[in-house]
Amino acid sequence: MKKIFLDSDILLDATLKRPEFILPALNIINLIQNGQFKAVTSSVAFVNVHYFLDRYDKSNKFLLLNELRSILSIVSVSETIIDLALKSGISDFEDAVQYYAAKSAGVDAIITRNIKDYKESTIQVLAPEQFLRTL
Repeated sequence: MKKIFLDSDILLDATLKRPEFILPALNIINLIQNGQFKAVTSSVAFVNVHYFLDRYDKSNKFLLLNELRSILSIVSVSETIIDLALKSGISDFEDAVQYYAAKSAGVDAIITRNIKDYKESTIQVLAPEQFLRTL
């Protein structure tokens, strides 16, 4: 079964119901819920989602986080991942951390709207719409 890494922007699109991005994000989540893919995210991304939910949807934050957690595995961000990200030369440090977390999880693809920040990736990087078109 294919394993995908969901970047924090995809999780935020779904949980914050961002009008311009919600449909592809929800379609991917539905595929995961239906068992068509395994999905992971990093502990940093998961905490980032909490931060934004706490600001914009406080009353539903734990409901939404529990729903995400029920379908996602969480990759711990270790010292090694931080060190690799620091030495990577990737200008966006958070994306470097996400990349090395995804790599450590052995994923087949990273799903993000930030494709430009993953230019050096050895893992396939797809926007949500691109990923859905591959099915």
